[in-house]
Amino acid sequence: MTIDNDRIDDAVLALLHLGLHDKFRAWKGFDWDAMNRLYEKGYISDPVGKAKSVVFTEEGMRRSEELFRIMFVIKAE
Repeated sequence: MTIDNDRIDDAVLALLHLGLHDKFRAWKGFDWDAMNRLYEKGYISDPVGKAKSVVFTEEGMRRSEELFRIMFVIKAE
């Protein structure tokens, strides 16, 4: 089975939006490889460390909200 890491990363980024607090922070309870890829893509602060949350970059916040809306918001008919 071949896994599409970009799609996994998009899903994790969208789900990070659910744990949003203090305007730009999100709880980091997701797969470490995915979190590291999001960091390498410039969407979040370095997930390595004792903090239980990460900080979204400006681009990460925008993309996270966009993906959340695409994946999880029910459109009115």
